Amino acid sequence: MDHKPATIAVHAGRPAHEPDQPLNVPITMASTYVAGGDKEYGRYTNDSWVAFEEALGRLEGGRALSFSSGLAAVATLLDLVNDSVVVATEQSYLGTIGQLADLEARGRLTARLADFSDTDAVVRLLEKLDGEVALVWIETPTNPGMQLADLPAIIAAAHKAGARVVVDNTFATPLLQQPLALGADIVIHSATKFIAGHSDVVMGAAVVSDDALWDVLKARRDLLGAIPGPFEAWLALRGIRTLHLRVERSAANAAELAERLAAHPAVAEVRYPGFGGMLAVVLPTAEQADFLTHATSLWVHATSLGGVESTFERRRRWKTESATVPDGLVRMSVGVEDVDDLWADLEQALGRLER
Repeated sequence: MDHKPATIAVHAGRPAHEPDQPLNVPITMASTYVAGGDKEYGRYTNDSWVAFEEALGRLEGGRALSFSSGLAAVATLLDLVNDSVVVATEQSYLGTIGQLADLEARGRLTARLADFSDTDAVVRLLEKLDGEVALVWIETPTNPGMQLADLPAIIAAAHKAGARVVVDNTFATPLLQQPLALGADIVIHSATKFIAGHSDVVMGAAVVSDDALWDVLKARRDLLGAIPGPFEAWLALRGIRTLHLRVERSAANAAELAERLAAHPAVAEVRYPGFGGMLAVVLPTAEQADFLTHATSLWVHATSLGGVESTFERRRRWKTESATVPDGLVRMSVGVEDVDDLWADLEQALGRLER
């Protein structure tokens, strides 16, 4: 029977419904298994990972692999590229941009960064690179500019150029966007963020629809040792159980706050893609943006996102952030608190900017 995402989030990856079975997969704390079976060693598999991978894979419509972090998943994928071009969103996550720059400096690949909100320009670039490009790396919405990409059009152009397509689905989650269903080859997540959802896990994941590609990535993960801890996997799976509730609440809060922020005279621009729990505001100066992020009591000045608590930061405080990001842009991860309390906290800080 086909189930809706909320039902999958609650039920996937659980033990069989048999007498005396626990409702949740126990944490398997094992580095070594008795020889002669399929497991052999703790770097190859763990029941806690497998349960998490089943749940996330079903939500994304593919087969999942868990990793020690989102960047470990990124590194494993980029490790497959050799002497080829990777076309990536120019406002991709800083860690992704950093890995591309490092590999390019070592002669492993050529990185071409582009504005993926300009579909025609990206398609023309891919036509120009026909046969040279190995991967097209898409973030939508982008981190932190909140730009959107036309996934079907860009995926089709990438495949025509002979490239595989990776979509970072961390911001949207599989509840709001399923790139594999649109033709993408690989979906990645920083499971640290919305998937786990409680700011207590560092973990990543990749999801594919092709079994042969899954085998390749599994072999690379085994070789590189980029595996999560059993407890982290257990916590991330527990986070998935309430993913639909958290995303629904944070998205409703974000939509309401975007509307209120757009009407506030201290805010120059609001960037909200129309879905999800992430948005950005642009204030006229970096100094004003810094003031905002230090003048609240509920909103937490922090660099991560996707937790139950609301966090924000001025992204250009990081020297390696893209120059295309305005100095006064504040990325906001909207939590599940009462929206009126969140607004009151922002409103008092913005009001002090006007004085």
